[in-house]
Amino acid sequence: MTKQEEAKQDYLANMKYKDIAEKYAVSLNTVKSWKKRYNWQRGAPKEKRVRTKVARVAAKKITDNDELTEKQKRFCLFYLQRYNATWAYQQAYGADYDTAKTEGSRTLANPNVKKLLTELKQQQASDLYLDANDILKEFVKQATANLGDYLDFGKYDVLAQDDQGNVKLDTDENPVKYRNSWVQLKNKKGLDTSLIKSVHIGKDGVVVELYDKQKAMKELLDRLPEPEVKDDSDDGFITAIDKKMGDIWKDGDEDET
Repeated sequence: MTKQEEAKQDYLANMKYKDIAEKYAVSLNTVKSWKKRYNWQRGAPKEKRVRTKVARVAAKKITDNDELTEKQKRFCLFYLQRYNATWAYQQAYGADYDTAKTEGSRTLANPNVKKLLTELKQQQASDLYLDANDILKEFVKQATANLGDYLDFGKYDVLAQDDQGNVKLDTDENPVKYRNSWVQLKNKKGLDTSLIKSVHIGKDGVVVELYDKQKAMKELLDRLPEPEVKDDSDDGFITAIDKKMGDIWKDGDEDET
């Protein structure tokens, strides 16, 4: 990462021009020229305004914390941007990658850092009106999604033709037919398009891809409690097998006597 790119990250983390200039040993005008040249923008697009509001609340809470050093505060600020301890440590301490990979995890495990980040994550979830159940609901939707909700498809008969365009006949003088298939997209009105991973034109036509059902099911199984299994859940299946095996062994015994 270049000096300008690192300075941009500091700028996006709400560091002042003066502090950026001091950190990189350049003039205040140089920092301002970088901002103009590389189009640094702190303003968030409309869909990110809520996230920006949360970030400002987090920044204030970090700044006001008396239990952390200044570099630990910077680490927390950067960590909340990407949730990447290695990257956050590099930005906060100016360390190389190998050092940051080790020390980033240690800093993240620091009791005071861990306590503050836990509080901030809870605050973010509250401000964004999002919790674990909301995530699970999305997995449920993906796991139960049906491609038939988005596509119509079927088959039809086509008369085979020879090179002259005449209908081919079989040995009994009946027209030769072959099956063809058709696929058509449904109107997106009224459909939940959030379940569509991608739509594109392939070599054979339109391709609609939904999110991975198996992956969603696995995520749900990993998070949901184990189902209760009753003793009679086999509906007599195991009992029937045991009885059959008993009959087999019984027959065998009679043959030997």
